[in-house]
Amino acid sequence: MTELLKISLPDGSVREMPEGSTPADVAAAIGPGLAKAAIAARVNGELRDITRPFEGDAQLALVTSKDVDEALELARHDYAHVLAEAVQNLFPGTQITFGPATDDGFYYDFAPAEGRGAFTEEDLPKIEEEMRRIIAADTPLEREVWTRQQLIQWFNDHGESFKAEWAAELPEGEELTIYRQGDWLDMCRGPHLASTGKLDPQAFKLTRVSGAYWRGDQKNAMLSRIYGTGWLNKRQLNEHLHRMEEAAKRDHRKLGREMDLFHLQEEAHGSVFWHPQGYKIWRQLESYMRRKMDGAGYREIKTPQVMDARQWEQSGHWGKYRENMFVIPDEVPNTEDEGDLVSKDADWMALKPMNCPAHVLVFKQGITSYRELPIRLGEMGCCHRNEPHGALHGLMRVRQFTQDDAHIFCTEKQVVEEVRAFIELADAVYRDFGFKYAIKLALRPEQRFGSDADWDKAEQEMRDAVAEAGMMNDEYGWEELPGEGAFYAPKLEWHLTDAIGRTWQVGTIQGDRVLPERLDASYIGEDGEKHRPVMLHRAIFGSYERFIGILIEHFAGKLPVWLAPTQAVVATIVSDADDYANEALAKLRAAGIRAESDLRNEKINYKVREHSLAKVPHLLVVGKREAEEGTVAVRTLGEKEQRVMSLDEAIAMLRDGATPPDLRD
Repeated sequence: MTELLKISLPDGSVREMPEGSTPADVAAAIGPGLAKAAIAARVNGELRDITRPFEGDAQLALVTSKDVDEALELARHDYAHVLAEAVQNLFPGTQITFGPATDDGFYYDFAPAEGRGAFTEEDLPKIEEEMRRIIAADTPLEREVWTRQQLIQWFNDHGESFKAEWAAELPEGEELTIYRQGDWLDMCRGPHLASTGKLDPQAFKLTRVSGAYWRGDQKNAMLSRIYGTGWLNKRQLNEHLHRMEEAAKRDHRKLGREMDLFHLQEEAHGSVFWHPQGYKIWRQLESYMRRKMDGAGYREIKTPQVMDARQWEQSGHWGKYRENMFVIPDEVPNTEDEGDLVSKDADWMALKPMNCPAHVLVFKQGITSYRELPIRLGEMGCCHRNEPHGALHGLMRVRQFTQDDAHIFCTEKQVVEEVRAFIELADAVYRDFGFKYAIKLALRPEQRFGSDADWDKAEQEMRDAVAEAGMMNDEYGWEELPGEGAFYAPKLEWHLTDAIGRTWQVGTIQGDRVLPERLDASYIGEDGEKHRPVMLHRAIFGSYERFIGILIEHFAGKLPVWLAPTQAVVATIVSDADDYANEALAKLRAAGIRAESDLRNEKINYKVREHSLAKVPHLLVVGKREAEEGTVAVRTLGEKEQRVMSLDEAIAMLRDGATPPDLRD
């Protein structure tokens, strides 16, 4: 007699199924609609193939395409396998290595056959066609359990030296699986969809080819990596491709060149050369942030760029961040002497990768009473981190950056109120820039300093502050992120959403009891005894470089007038209007408007195009008639029609837009 398995469903019901049954069988027993819609299953919480039999009684939750995150990951993993089979079908002798799903698609690394060069983008259309043929064949994806020796033998027999090398390093006794689609197979943990036909043949696109080292080590063989983007249907793909086109138009590196804002070059790899126009944006942001911090009771300080390595050892950063720090000897080497350039006995110093230890040293000067707390120390602090070359990306990932950094030293009782006040300050700033955002709480990582009791308390303080600010709800995208906190503290994170739906993590606040202890910071309490302050690390922009990059892309270069490097240009149609143009320019500047003139002997349409490309918000066109009547023809960026008005009216209009949001009535 066949034993029946008890399968518990999310609605509380229990289905009895014969031994050997699969989640697909349960879906079919419930109804034909669910049988068609179900694509995978969670069995006792583990995501599995829908055709994999139960091992015993189980909790079951069926996964459909409505479970978008899980469905996309499954589909993208399948697309990677289909890509690998297609490449090997078309280019015999090609070896496969690894091919994971990514945030928006998939990739696969290949070792081209001997004598064949690396793959190029010209190969992609042919590979796409073969992928569609494989999808149309609707071949089942079948899971099989193999031994390590079976894997090694099969890969060696089929000329797959990279896979054989990897298989040889897998632990003995571990359950090892392959997934087979027809005659093609790959070593893989899974899960997968039931067959290749579950993929939409019109919902993927191969996007680019690059080089990649085997196992990420430049000492190893160079492979060809083929990238693709994959979705559940063609509509999702088209929406993604449109976002990518928009992102390319908004790329801050491209707009930075067109607007003459900044540049980067090898002589200072990972550091930014700010041009006059770009630095105007920086200065406006810095002035804005200073006003906000002054109004919130922060005191600005300035601390050294270089500090003794022993300070970083004491703080704990040396052990955690040493590989990302720029380290220098504390003595000038004598280049005329023979031998080592740096003495083996030299002491070491480091360019600061963050400002916090220096702020503790400022706090420790003198004796602090509880009556003086909270003390809020702010710094536009320049930091350096030795990021890998391959990770650098325009303004978004640099080696030298400046933070709108601050640290709040407070008593235990003041923590929740100080965090709540910061939440409201951050909200005001992001609203001034027109950003929507989500708040997330990053919780304790596995490797951390401090006791569990301290972490319990610090995490709950963050929750309490968000709750008191009224933001622990879906409107603010509240979410907790296990394991993603800093090594010394949990942190609240602000994730901004830009104009094309991308998210950027910027502001943070962290409640830290570890650093004050390690650096021996204290205050005199009401009882006359020494106590440790709680140290709140906080920033709103994050870094000026990255925030400016985000702003450029969010606004597609068309920055709000108050931030625009040049807010208006007075452009002449004829040279007879030059004197009037200079008079208008003087009045604009006297009104506090960042204005320039364009008196060149060029056609007005040429001037309009040039200043539009530079994203100047307003162009004030003047000719002989405007000079006689004291008017200007105002062309506003993005508007088709120009408006003729008196110079005084134009100045009043521009002054309103040029006023920073925090200074408006």
